[in-house]
Amino acid sequence: MPTSPTARALRTLEILQARPGTTAGRLAELLGVTERAARRYVGILREAGITVESTRGPYGGYRLGRGTRLPPVVFTEEQALGLVMAVLDGQPAAIDADDLVGTALTTVIRALPEGIGRQAAALRAYATAAPDPRAARPDPAVTSALIGAVADRCVAAITHRGESGRQSDTEVDPWAVVVRYGRWYLLCHSHHADAIRCYRVDRIRAVRGTGRPFTPPAGLDPVAVLEEHLGSGWKYPVRVAFHAPLAEVAPWIRPPMGRLGADGDRCVLTGSTRNPAMYAQEWLATVPFPFTVEQGPELQAAVDAVVARFTAHRDR
Repeated sequence: MPTSPTARALRTLEILQARPGTTAGRLAELLGVTERAARRYVGILREAGITVESTRGPYGGYRLGRGTRLPPVVFTEEQALGLVMAVLDGQPAAIDADDLVGTALTTVIRALPEGIGRQAAALRAYATAAPDPRAARPDPAVTSALIGAVADRCVAAITHRGESGRQSDTEVDPWAVVVRYGRWYLLCHSHHADAIRCYRVDRIRAVRGTGRPFTPPAGLDPVAVLEEHLGSGWKYPVRVAFHAPLAEVAPWIRPPMGRLGADGDRCVLTGSTRNPAMYAQEWLATVPFPFTVEQGPELQAAVDAVVARFTAHRDR
């Protein structure tokens, strides 16, 4: 819960916008303060020129006055700086005012109160952001259309460009849009393949609504399903035996690496990859347990290359 008076006053404003007729007692509960303090935050809003009406009786409480015009953007300094930091972290190009997201960030900063806006503008001006090499920026219009189809639970027809550059059209049940490590994915059921598919949103060229409804799977965990799917179906098979108990190895295994199962006093990882070199250098090399590649000559060759590189460095 925010601790500054300004932050709590803004939270009071949010509550009264969402719940007209909130009593002082209920307002105090939601703010985590006494009723006396809650009334003080209402007073702060009134001093700021925001009309807050109070009504007695069983159906009474606080509500914003009819026709009350609120500032277009109301943030505390901490909230504003947190927003700018989050934008720059996710979209480093937003430092450039000519960037699409950068233009939107400029609009938000200009709408902030002068003191807070000055701090946010300074953060943006003097910060340096390095782009994430794994990030891929999708088209905002395509992303918006996909989000709409997910929210409406409506079958969508999409045009997708594969890694080879070949385009194809298919109809999908769009279950969710998931952001993972700087990339946006559409998790869906493909009608053509009659199977779960994960499409990178930056490779979707067009989205068209069909008007036909669908029902998503009950209890769907989009992130878990996406990560499990990303660890299977690739060109090169993977089977790695770790010479350590499952409980010790499991915290080091990311879902895209495959499925990890117990096998006596050791455990076995099975999956697939399209990039054995990356799998060996960035994933297996970070696991602090001895292992044996039991399947996948391409992965074994990649592991041998990593070992040879480190051995050559040691022998210098």
